[in-house]
Amino acid sequence: MKKFFAILFLILIVGLAGYLIFTREKGAKEANNAEDFYRAKFFEKLSGNMVQCGLCPNRCILSRGQIGLCKARKNIDGELYSLNYGNVAAQHVDPIEKKPFFHFLPGAKAYSISTTGCNMRCSFCQNWDISQVFPWEVETTKMTPEQVVNDALQSGSEVIAFTYNEPIVYYEYVYDVARLAKEKGLRTVVVSNGYINLEPLRELLPYIDAYKVDLKAFKEEFYQKFTGGHLAPVLETIKTIKNSGVWLEIVNLLIPGENESKEEIREMAKWIKENVGDDVPLHFSAFHPEYKLQNLPSTPSETIIKARQVAMEEGLKFVYTGNIIYPEGESTYCPGSKEIAIERRGYMIQANNLVDGKCLDGEVIPGIWK
Repeated sequence: MKKFFAILFLILIVGLAGYLIFTREKGAKEANNAEDFYRAKFFEKLSGNMVQCGLCPNRCILSRGQIGLCKARKNIDGELYSLNYGNVAAQHVDPIEKKPFFHFLPGAKAYSISTTGCNMRCSFCQNWDISQVFPWEVETTKMTPEQVVNDALQSGSEVIAFTYNEPIVYYEYVYDVARLAKEKGLRTVVVSNGYINLEPLRELLPYIDAYKVDLKAFKEEFYQKFTGGHLAPVLETIKTIKNSGVWLEIVNLLIPGENESKEEIREMAKWIKENVGDDVPLHFSAFHPEYKLQNLPSTPSETIIKARQVAMEEGLKFVYTGNIIYPEGESTYCPGSKEIAIERRGYMIQANNLVDGKCLDGEVIPGIWK
């Protein structure tokens, strides 16, 4: 009997593997018809029907039929096409604080969408099931930009958030939705790894109200080892966003033994203060074992609290803690009086004492408040 069940189990495993391979190959073959996809922006035609993508620092050079590292852009007959335009893989209405944005429309509902793919390969990704797959490997819903905007309005949301996977890999869709949203009076935010070239970034920013950049670490070695990317382009993105006037917030996920040393936190805080200012909100988040880093422990709360203290010692005014229970690190304080400007518990606003973005003593808190 045990032998029978072992054989049956083996047959099921082989069958499942065969089905997955068939599905993947079928999807790849179906992704050869240019009329089914959206022509990509920012690419250069090369000889021999090759193309080079110019969207992000990966700058993939693709032969005919090849798909980029992001799993979302393909060379079809010497032209580059977006494979995930309008293919919504996740769709929720979240509090804006969940993104996290703490200085942007507190308490607002954010109509949040994603597609598939990512231009990094973070071994600690919490949304790897949509970020590390091709569009045909997960169930998606086809939505036009008009449908997204109408759905957002009907949900009572004030904001459309491009989030969950990396929005840059569905750049054309973000661009089209954001332009339409602006016409309809909706705000837009991008939740991103910041790994984008400057030309496409500058073209997008006029249609974006706020941009959250996930600064993975402040060491190039970390980026190469854990993300497949590089640090310098992300820093350029952060400076470009700040200089554009688009509201900017930064998040840093602290992973035990990898990027949470006081020295690294101090260097990062100094760079932020010197390059984009002491009033840019910085959020420290706790790591939990995910994807390929399930062998590491979760980040202790003490590590997050100490990181906040170090960053504030370096002069940053608005430093927050995430994914831990620590009320002091969740609320916004008036830098002068130290009074609570906005009191939070988790993603919920308990009290908002700001009047037109000002504390009771008249001190201005930077952000977008209405």
